[in-house]
Amino acid sequence: MGSFLQIKIYRHKFIAYVIFVVSIGLTLGTLTCAMLLNQWVGNARIEAANAFSRVENELQYDADRIEAYMQRIYSNPGLLDDARSFASSSAEGYLTSRLDHSIYSQPLVSFPEDLKTYLYSWAQGEITQISLHTGEYGNVVRFNDNGIASYTFGLPNKDEAFHDTITKGFVYRKKLSNPTLGSQEFGELRFLVSSEQVFRSVQNFRVGEAAAVSAAGDIYLIGGHGEDLEQMSRLAAANGRTHGIISRGMLKPIFYVTFASTKFNFKFVSIIDLSTLIRQHAGMLITLFLIVLAAMVSVLLLIVYNLRDDALFLHRIIQSIGRVKTANFTTSLPARYRRNEYGMIARELDDMIQQLDKYIRNEYLLKIKQQETEMKALQNQINPHFLYNTLEVIRSTALVNRDTDTADAIATLGTLYREIVKKENIISIASELELLQKYLEIMEFKYPGRFYYQVNVEPALLSIPTVKFWMQPLAENFFIHGFDAAHEFNLYVVNGWEADDGYVLEFVDNGQGIPAERLNTVRRTLFNQDDASSGSIGLRNVYTRLHFFYGDGCTIQIANNEEAGVKIAVRISKEVIEHVQVDDCG
Repeated sequence: MGSFLQIKIYRHKFIAYVIFVVSIGLTLGTLTCAMLLNQWVGNARIEAANAFSRVENELQYDADRIEAYMQRIYSNPGLLDDARSFASSSAEGYLTSRLDHSIYSQPLVSFPEDLKTYLYSWAQGEITQISLHTGEYGNVVRFNDNGIASYTFGLPNKDEAFHDTITKGFVYRKKLSNPTLGSQEFGELRFLVSSEQVFRSVQNFRVGEAAAVSAAGDIYLIGGHGEDLEQMSRLAAANGRTHGIISRGMLKPIFYVTFASTKFNFKFVSIIDLSTLIRQHAGMLITLFLIVLAAMVSVLLLIVYNLRDDALFLHRIIQSIGRVKTANFTTSLPARYRRNEYGMIARELDDMIQQLDKYIRNEYLLKIKQQETEMKALQNQINPHFLYNTLEVIRSTALVNRDTDTADAIATLGTLYREIVKKENIISIASELELLQKYLEIMEFKYPGRFYYQVNVEPALLSIPTVKFWMQPLAENFFIHGFDAAHEFNLYVVNGWEADDGYVLEFVDNGQGIPAERLNTVRRTLFNQDDASSGSIGLRNVYTRLHFFYGDGCTIQIANNEEAGVKIAVRISKEVIEHVQVDDCG
């Protein structure tokens, strides 16, 4: 991680990625939270709507019960008479009137008892007070929590007991008249439905903080308590909107929803505290936060992995360039190249270093060192005896015969030396074979009728680049050690073919073989770089020059033939041919 951040472009890129990923994560997290919060608010609104619908249904049920009871009164004359008697200003008056209007043959009907039996119990305790009013006073029947009735007569109509407020309940008013007297009204029945009993039915709903606000500003708190709830409920009811937001301070928005009753003049207000919603769903929000955080960390780790991998390749590229600048062409550890531009550049740089190594080795070691020192020394070691002997033969022949063969031999020798001098150090196998053939032609002239040669090389080998004048020393080695002038058939054959993994040049003669002990010595000293080992100077010089040019891709093997003579095999790998320089190949 440390080395990765040391690279400036990747450090800046990593910072940009971090900012981008964090921004995207926060944006997605915020949008998700907003959607969830909106859904939770919507669910709260649905709960509030269901609760309000339940209140409205309860009020409707009570209204239907009261209407049914009014029908009961009018369908029962005895009950109606007792209700008219109940309108007396005192309990004594009520009892006296009951007796005056009773018929001995019929049982007495009690209006208060009937209220309890058919209305209080029927309404499941929601109707807690029934009063019968005349023009100046009213008589009251109250039921406590246990359903026990209490009676009060002659209360003024303006008494506190008849004050219409939502904190006490909802009042249904019904006129009471006598159908037998032409529907003449003799009083008004008021049925008080307890707010506590009505709003108790919404306890199973998750309404949070809620209240019922009357047109007069009275408030009944359904859920929650405190002056803040009363104040917010009044503000929401007075706003006139069905929903909205009330600010209770910085970062404390309060969402509200209101429903206007169609039965009574009040509004059902549900207060939804967003901070409370968040606390209620804290587990889900924490899970969402952890998921977003894990996603951001995963993306950042993936980015770090890719950037670090690219940085390693860039570091390798920089190292490769540094090695080239310091002329350090040692082979580095194998690289795992990625399939992108960095991998391509790193691969090409490694290939370039190998090519530079080959080029410098060829150009410097061969053209400079070898050309200025070794080539002159080697040629001086190889050529003198050949030159002197050949010139002596030509001179002797010219003195005795003075024929055209002498002229041809001289022309061949001149051509040979002109090509040796004029050709570049790096030539093709075909050009090297031409030099060898001119030498062998001179040997034919020198040993007429006793020496023959053949060259059988496949065309695939002719264009391969090589160093100049290394085949002639191998042939000369035959004339020095294996040629028998007394023998009538001395043969030298050059074969060349393409193998699966390289190219093979084979030099075969039928001369004298090499003794086993001497052959082992030659093999041991063939690759020895000690100049003191001069017993096989020709073969060792050939190997040294070929090794300079081909490196480890070239090998030389020497062995005796089964019949007679010696076989020297030079093998050049195909892989090294792809990397040798061919620009100067002549």
